Amino acid sequence: MIRVFALTVCIALAALVCSFAAGNEPTSRPTVTRGTTSRKPGMLMSFNEVLALKAAPPTARIAYGDGPQQFGELRIPEGKGPHPVVVLIHGGCWLAEVADLTYFSPMAETLTKRGVATWNIEYRRIGNEGGGWPGTFLDVGRATDHLRVIAKQYALDLDRVVVAGHSAGGHLALWIAARKKLDKASELFVKDPLPVAGVVNLSGPGDLATFGSDPKHACGEDTIRRLLGGGPKDVPSRYRDASPTMLLPLGVPQVCISGLRDQAVPFGHGKAHTEAARKAGDDARFVELPEAGHFEVIAPTSDSWRSVEQELVLLALRTKPEKP
Repeated sequence: MIRVFALTVCIALAALVCSFAAGNEPTSRPTVTRGTTSRKPGMLMSFNEVLALKAAPPTARIAYGDGPQQFGELRIPEGKGPHPVVVLIHGGCWLAEVADLTYFSPMAETLTKRGVATWNIEYRRIGNEGGGWPGTFLDVGRATDHLRVIAKQYALDLDRVVVAGHSAGGHLALWIAARKKLDKASELFVKDPLPVAGVVNLSGPGDLATFGSDPKHACGEDTIRRLLGGGPKDVPSRYRDASPTMLLPLGVPQVCISGLRDQAVPFGHGKAHTEAARKAGDDARFVELPEAGHFEVIAPTSDSWRSVEQELVLLALRTKPEKP
């Protein structure tokens, strides 16, 4: 399965992979330990290297719906609890053929060893039956709300739920915090969504109209149109309801982390959301990693990981959602 994902990513993210062809794409699976890689100094981490990282099986694989993509992997730390929880939302350009939750497993295991429960969720994407609009959004929301169902059994602290996502998953993580702002007439509206204590957006956009019009991103010029069923002039309400930046203020701490060498989702997207959030009165910070690209931010073996881990663990351990 790993080899299949590596091949499909090379196809779907052609612009990104081609930029790594000069030396970042490994010819064989590297054996990696924390803080070391087989790459030459200055080369960016490739997706193949992320896929090569290993992780132990989760505590439980739990369905939150009836569909084949509607499940999550739960990892529980040692101790009695109640445990803070980080909901993890993987990326992959919102496309089914690019990636799945397995590339987040090493990150999930590492956070769990730091005393934080992790809920690594799968969801329908473009190419899956029911994926795109509105299924992709409804799935990540439903998966997050499912923590209420399993909280007692696994000693989860629902007052300390943080959402984190990478790339397209970073956008969806922000959206999870924003969905409480949706109008009742929205197709994405659900009553009483689970409050979250904060969001960590790893290299994801906040405004889908702006992102879709950016020729520098690696997801393809028509991906956002496919996700939402049209362009900003065709379905303006969908762009508004699906774009966290358009729903500010969110009322929870937001940390946007990007590598300044990211060639898949230029760092300006995370920075623009942060600036807009601050202007709207939110507690928001932008963390720039000068030597990181798109994948260093989610790889526990990278030099950049320590900054990401610190932000996630501290946010999960110390924050509680604001009361309405």
